[in-house]
Amino acid sequence: MKKELIEVPRASLDFYKYEEDGLTYYEYDATKCQPPEPMVNTMVGLSLLKNKNDRLVGIFFHEPFPLYQRIPLTIVHEAKELESGDFRITFKLDDNQIV
Repeated sequence: MKKELIEVPRASLDFYKYEEDGLTYYEYDATKCQPPEPMVNTMVGLSLLKNKNDRLVGIFFHEPFPLYQRIPLTIVHEAKELESGDFRITFKLDDNQIV
């Protein structure tokens, strides 16, 4: 899988795009930054979700509970703790909200 660095307006972190199993992923690593930078980049990154095959993946040094309250109702997320202790949060459009 080849990850391509992409430009995301208003983002302060590097975003990468790649495809896997018919899905398009946009990924960023927020493990080295402090609030509010992870939340700001997540909110900017959510604008990349255009259809049911798009995913936004953020890597965080802890599970970002305060962030979940800010996510639009049209977005769902899944959190997974990694072996390193970091968290991989995957965001996608809610299948029930897609027309």
